[in-house]
Amino acid sequence: MNSLHISNNNLIHHNLKTTITTHVSKHHKIHPTKLNLKAQLTTDTTTLVSSEPKTKRTHEEVIEAEKKVIVGTYGRTPVVLTSGKGCILYDINGREYIDLTSGIAVNALGHGDADWVQAVTHQANLLAHVSNIYHTLPQVNLAERLVASSFADRVFFCNSGTEANEAAIKFARKFQRHSHPNNPSPPTEFISFTNSFHGRTIGALALTSKEHYRTPFEPVMPGVTFLPYGDIDAAQELISSGKIAAVFVEPIQGEGGIYSATKEFLKSLRIACDKAGSLLVFDEIQCGLGRTGYLWAHEAFGVTPDIMTLAKPLAGGLPIGAALVTERVNAAINYGDHGSTFAGGPLVCAAAIAVFDKISNPTFLASVTKNGAYLKDIVKKKLGGNSHIKEIRGFGLIVGIELDVSASPLVDACRESGLLILTAGKGDIVRLVPPLIISEQELDRAVDIMYECLHVLD
Repeated sequence: MNSLHISNNNLIHHNLKTTITTHVSKHHKIHPTKLNLKAQLTTDTTTLVSSEPKTKRTHEEVIEAEKKVIVGTYGRTPVVLTSGKGCILYDINGREYIDLTSGIAVNALGHGDADWVQAVTHQANLLAHVSNIYHTLPQVNLAERLVASSFADRVFFCNSGTEANEAAIKFARKFQRHSHPNNPSPPTEFISFTNSFHGRTIGALALTSKEHYRTPFEPVMPGVTFLPYGDIDAAQELISSGKIAAVFVEPIQGEGGIYSATKEFLKSLRIACDKAGSLLVFDEIQCGLGRTGYLWAHEAFGVTPDIMTLAKPLAGGLPIGAALVTERVNAAINYGDHGSTFAGGPLVCAAAIAVFDKISNPTFLASVTKNGAYLKDIVKKKLGGNSHIKEIRGFGLIVGIELDVSASPLVDACRESGLLILTAGKGDIVRLVPPLIISEQELDRAVDIMYECLHVLD
């Protein structure tokens, strides 16, 4: 009976498959290019699962394939990366690179951290996603850690930095409506600053100062005024107008050029916001979570915000964002005011706990401070005498080298010599944001490579 039952099921499955295939062939014309792509994908799948791969794409083939199937929003460098360990990345040809980019300040623990891998693997075997209709342990456990270690009372999870800033925009406007129940026109405007970068979605984009990011998509969200970064008088005057829902500021600007706020500037914003009833939002998406040697960048300035946005390094490479808020802000937020399908899922929160438990350790943070000072010191000693270098600045392991020419030739030459670095600002700043676990020996070698490549700036 069992044998007959199985045979009948197979027959039914075969007939059903034949019927579906015939139906599709009669009513749909499938483009031959897509058939070829399907065949290629089948081959690639075989490559992945077979112990003896039948095919392997070359460096050139991957780059050509990317041009055909990926929307062209990225200016990619001609490198195909396939693996990494610690602070070293490997390309498709087996060549290694010292990584001073960390996936743009994401991989705080480097690549392939054993505890992170174990946390992700363990949670993936238990539960990856169920949506926010239900309670999950990893989300609560992560939120408790973030609250216990910061000014905040509550956490809203999302999937990226730009989403965290979008949440902060909504929360700020909702807070003002909640605070002015009898005012039909509560404060709705925002202050941002020159060289700021808060994201690429419409609201966050409106807070981003570079016009070439905004112009193709205008009109963006109205009501944003850009003031000079560090201008206390201009900020105090506009905040006191009573029109400002919130002030968005990066304690240390990353994308904008590694510019650090002063203690006086941030304190003046805090005082002015308190007087006017405006919220103060610190964007610590790039500078937070240990990169400065402090867990939170604002700790160095002795000023706390009403909202803090986080993302990049929090989950060690998996997509996560967070908006941390005070209870005063939380009181204005109700069921349905915001949400996200994937936000705070068990898998990504388990990964984030593995990251957070390491980087929040005082010994770990002390090592970041030590290595950050070492990096700035050797950069000044080995590179500082070059006529093209105008300034070397930074805080912990976020360092900028400002040039009087474009930094791109140096970035390209370093890549060819086995070192990955970034640009910032107007393209004239070299940005160094290595994994927070980097050693002095790796920093020495990286700076030596930069020194050897300086001639391309002439």
